[in-house]
Amino acid sequence: MAKSFKILQEQVMARPGAKERQDKLRQETLAEYGLYQLRADAGVTQIQLAERLGITQPAVSKIEHAEDMRISTLRTYLESLGSVLHLEVELPSGARLPLLLTS
Repeated sequence: MAKSFKILQEQVMARPGAKERQDKLRQETLAEYGLYQLRADAGVTQIQLAERLGITQPAVSKIEHAEDMRISTLRTYLESLGSVLHLEVELPSGARLPLLLTS
């Protein structure tokens, strides 16, 4: 007899350390979420985004694949998708503080 997903999930979560492993995997997955995925989730093509930003489609592709970019570029990209960029600093003490940047 096949088990339902709910029963399997409950059995997995009952194992020692399951919640911690699940939380770690979730954080790793979110860390790998790329700009192109944000754009695609918003239902916007590179061409549409390029028009919003006043740049070319290849320039949008370059932004999405960049390993390093200016914060202002990232902010503008995200704002064109209706999103807001928030930055946070984690101090050596473990405290987390918002990092405010001038526009």
